[in-house]
Amino acid sequence: MNVQPQASHFIDGAYIEDTQGERIDVIYPATGAVIATLHSATTAIVDQALASAKCAQKEWASWTATERGRVLRRAADIMRERNHALSVLETYDTGKPYQETSVVDATSGADALEYFGGLAASITGEHIQLGDDFVYTRREPLGVCVGIGAWNYPTQIACWKGAPALACGNTMVFKPSETTPLCALKVAEILHEAGAPAGVYNVIQGYGAVGASLVTDARVDKVSLTGSVPTGRKVYQAAAEGIRHVTMELGGKSPLVIFDDADVENAVSGAILGNFYSSGQVCSNGTRVFVQRGIKDAFLKRLTARLADVKMGDPQDPDVNFGPVVSERQRDIVEGFIAKGVEEGATLVTGGKRVDLDGFFLEPTVFADVTDDMTIARDEIFGPVMSVLDFETEDEVLARANDTAFGLAAGVFTADLTRAHRMAAGFEAGTCYINTYNDAPVEAPFGGSKLSGVGRENSKAAIEHYSQIKGVYVRMRDLEAPF
Repeated sequence: MNVQPQASHFIDGAYIEDTQGERIDVIYPATGAVIATLHSATTAIVDQALASAKCAQKEWASWTATERGRVLRRAADIMRERNHALSVLETYDTGKPYQETSVVDATSGADALEYFGGLAASITGEHIQLGDDFVYTRREPLGVCVGIGAWNYPTQIACWKGAPALACGNTMVFKPSETTPLCALKVAEILHEAGAPAGVYNVIQGYGAVGASLVTDARVDKVSLTGSVPTGRKVYQAAAEGIRHVTMELGGKSPLVIFDDADVENAVSGAILGNFYSSGQVCSNGTRVFVQRGIKDAFLKRLTARLADVKMGDPQDPDVNFGPVVSERQRDIVEGFIAKGVEEGATLVTGGKRVDLDGFFLEPTVFADVTDDMTIARDEIFGPVMSVLDFETEDEVLARANDTAFGLAAGVFTADLTRAHRMAAGFEAGTCYINTYNDAPVEAPFGGSKLSGVGRENSKAAIEHYSQIKGVYVRMRDLEAPF
């Protein structure tokens, strides 16, 4: 498959190139080879993208919501028809196994386009009667939205941000991560093919400086970022200068609590999904696994046995179920955390080493006897490293689970559903799971509290973050004044 795109950027309904921009090499994580070369957006490209989005917004907003929804639903159909090719591209972009990308990435993006396409026509105002007078409200678009994506789910994030934005009548300029720049171009191409007018959804490439120039431009009304907390602080601060609307979906160090009465097999499945799916590169991962002492030995034994079934190799092979981390730099970062875990006295149960393959492969790594103050229990690693911590009581584990600056996700495994709901209510996290982990259907809101972010993606809640309410007071009688 030729993964080199027609050009680096998609603006105003067409591929655009400007080789004056800084070179971006796309590296396949499974081999370390350069598979495509793009160029960062120049000042002229940034201006062209924003001008296109600004120009297209009024026309797009003038369409009926049903018409806009029809475009999104048509794009969803196209995306599903091309799922294989899009999944192959996602695997080249990220290194995630085809076994995973074929059922998660483009399919999740299509779900978002379909859901918000169907929801578009229901985005309405309300009537408020005040005697003979009344107020009616209009829910209106914000204008030009900027989306800034992370490298772990490039297709999904491009759709999660684009679908609600477009459903509400906004236009978008999306900047994917420079590490995974390929997939968002296909999203833009498909939306245009489905009938979105030129300029409604634009993609430009670039490093941090390009993102900064987008966030501070006077034509931008809304910024939605998926990324790290340090990046989020900078983007939030820059957006605040212009009093722009923001959605911040940032990092986490989420707790996964397993009680003695939990089904061991299900709990192990949850821990695997919450730590090793996408080679651990998921912001909501439950990387602090609190296991009640009575089940600890059984849990570790079964977990270790199931990790023996990991199959690494060419991620395009449908039988491979565990891929590399996204880059050499990310592998080095993860290895640093593994070394820190050993140094600080955690017990290395399994893994911890590089794999004798080309690319950036690391073994799934499990530490036991981890304490709350260890680095691997405090900092987000974003790699295949699980920390297992012991606990005795419900009150104790809830307090420890919440003892973090993050608040993205939390999960609990128990047969006692009363306790499960108590834990869900007590978790200081925006997204919680009971007897499962990391399910993210588009119908449910996704987002965090504390340093993990502000705002919500997906579900009806996303409409609140891509639109604004206008109130209109209508007087039906004569108006009196004091003079």
